[in-house]
Amino acid sequence: MRALAVMIAALALSACVSATSQGGDANYDTLAKAQAACAAKGGELRLRKFGNPEVISNFACHRK
Repeated sequence: MRALAVMIAALALSACVSATSQGGDANYDTLAKAQAACAAKGGELRLRKFGNPEVISNFACHRK
């Protein structure tokens, strides 16, 4: 029983890690922060080719 509880906890933690490694949601706030950081570097935030616009990691900062 104890081993089963440990395995369930490990699976739950691995699911959390895989969800956050994709970059998270591309909502208004995260896009605004990413755009501001990119503009501070003199760039422009753009969606990568064939990228999912709902995932923030699919956006990249490109030089103008």
